[in-house]
Amino acid sequence: MREHYHEELGSITDGLVEMANLVGSAIARATTALLDADLHLAENVISGDEKVDDLQRALEERAITLLARQQPVATDLRVVVTSLRISADLERSGDLAHHVAKLARLRYPDHAIPRDLRRTILEMGQLAQRLMAQAAEVLITHDVDAALQLERDDDRMDELHRTIFHHLLDDRWHHGVETAVDATLVGRYYERFADHAVAVARHVVFLVTGQHADDLLTEPPTTT
Repeated sequence: MREHYHEELGSITDGLVEMANLVGSAIARATTALLDADLHLAENVISGDEKVDDLQRALEERAITLLARQQPVATDLRVVVTSLRISADLERSGDLAHHVAKLARLRYPDHAIPRDLRRTILEMGQLAQRLMAQAAEVLITHDVDAALQLERDDDRMDELHRTIFHHLLDDRWHHGVETAVDATLVGRYYERFADHAVAVARHVVFLVTGQHADDLLTEPPTTT
């Protein structure tokens, strides 16, 4: 009985890793669709979001069943509750990739992103994918140091987000209001996607240590 119980806990983790990999792939493909004005790829990302939603629903059902039947306590309870929170972050990440793809579809056959912002958006997309890949790895390894490092790596996304606004406020901006709105939305989508990857890592920190990431990041170094 207990062996089956722990297999179920393991299957929940496997589902989370699969979700993380799916949304990481989705944001990469959505970025390509956006920058290349690739309608087929955009449609592919949009339709693929349903699989992420299905995975989240299935994971929630398994978690709720475990709570009802097994009534886990202590660490096991923390695993189940934290997994529900992680799945919510991953589902929202999928929604954000979906939004990027929808913008690509909306502006097709034109490009939503002007040439002078393309390099910034490309880096944001690559970083978003990389952060989610790190989050997936942390889900597997439960490496607290790697989870905390992910939060530090997110600082670059914040810098890139600010870069977009520097472009928009520059006197040389000549792409109009609609493109400015598109760029603002896209920047926000990537910034929020990265935030959700960081949230996943934070949840893993709490799962492993019972402490919040902020407390560990602000702890003074030990002296010998």
